[in-house]
Amino acid sequence: MKSYSDSYKAAGVDVTAGYKSVELMKQYVAKTMTDGVLSGIGGFGGLFEIDTTGINKPVLVSGTDGVGTKIKLAFLLDKHDTVGIDCVAMCVNDIICCGAKPQFFLDYIAIGKNYPEKVAKIVSGVAEGCIQSGCALVGGETAEHPGLMPEDEYDLAGFAVGVVDKDKILKPETQKPGDVMIAIKSSGVHSNGFSLVRKVFDINETTITKYYEELGGTLGETLLTPTRIYVKAIMSLVDSVRVKSISHITGGGFYENIPRSLPDGISAKIKRSDVQVLPIFDLIAKTGNIPERDMFNTFNMGVGMTVVVDKNDVEKAIEILKASGEEAYVLGELVESSEGVIIEY
Repeated sequence: MKSYSDSYKAAGVDVTAGYKSVELMKQYVAKTMTDGVLSGIGGFGGLFEIDTTGINKPVLVSGTDGVGTKIKLAFLLDKHDTVGIDCVAMCVNDIICCGAKPQFFLDYIAIGKNYPEKVAKIVSGVAEGCIQSGCALVGGETAEHPGLMPEDEYDLAGFAVGVVDKDKILKPETQKPGDVMIAIKSSGVHSNGFSLVRKVFDINETTITKYYEELGGTLGETLLTPTRIYVKAIMSLVDSVRVKSISHITGGGFYENIPRSLPDGISAKIKRSDVQVLPIFDLIAKTGNIPERDMFNTFNMGVGMTVVVDKNDVEKAIEILKASGEEAYVLGELVESSEGVIIEY
C-alpha cells in the first residue's frame, strides 16, 4: 500500500493506521462469512446474494442502532471486545420481530484516534455478534475524528438487513384476548438505560470495580455483560409454532415496547409476581431509589423479548425456546383493553 499523507497525519488522521486496522480485523471478519457473501472487505460496497430458496415473495427488513452510553463502561474497564456484540444484538433483535432472518451486517466506528489493536478488538465483538446471529459482516467504516472526540474514545453503530417471505410476516392483528405472552430472559441490562445507570451508581474507575454479593461479581462485569442475541431461537420458534407477535424489550421497557406489537384494543396483563426480575435491577432500584413504574418504563427488568402465541401452543413454544438455549416462561395474557400494558400487584 503506497497511500500515505504526512500532512493529513499532522492534522491527526493516520491513514496507515486505518490500513493496519483492516489487516488486523480480517481474521475476525472471515469467521462470519456465509454462502451469500460475494465480496471481501476493502471495496466500496459489500456484495451479498440472498438465498430465496423456499421464499415466494422476499421482503427485505432493515434495522440500525448503536451501543449508547454503555460504551463509557468499556472505556473505564479498557475492555473493547464485547460492545460489538451489543451493537449487532440491538439491530438483529429488532428485525426478527417481524419474522425476518438476518443476512448481513455493517458497522460504523467513529474514533478519536485510530489505535489498530483497539479497533480490531471492537470488530472482534461485532464479528462474534454476527456469528451468534448467523449473518455475515460484509463491510463497515472506521472514521478517525481528531478534535471531535477525545483520542481514547469512540462510538459504535451498525446496520442489519434480513429477509422474510411476505406471506410469513408476523401479523399482530391476529392477536386476541386469551392469547399468551411468553417471556424470554435477558442477560442483564442489555444496552439501554445506561444514562440512568451511570447516574445511579456514579460510575467511575472506583465504583465500577465494586463487588456485589447479590450480583456474584463486580458492578462493571455485570453491566458490561453483552446483550443476548435471540435470532437462532426465534427462527426455530417461527418455523415450528404460529407466532403472532414479538417484542424486543429495549429502551422504554415494558410500557413502551410491548404495545408496539399489540393491535388497538388489546393489552398485555402481567402479574408482577410472575416477572423474574434479575438482581441487577433490584440493585438499581434500591441504590437510586427509583419508583417501580419508572423501572418498568426504562429497563427490560430481566425480559429480553416477549412472544405471543395461542394458549394451545404455549407448552410447545417454551420447549422449543429452551431447546435453543433460552430461558422462557409464561409472562401474562392478552385482554381486551386500551392500556397497552397492565401490571397487577
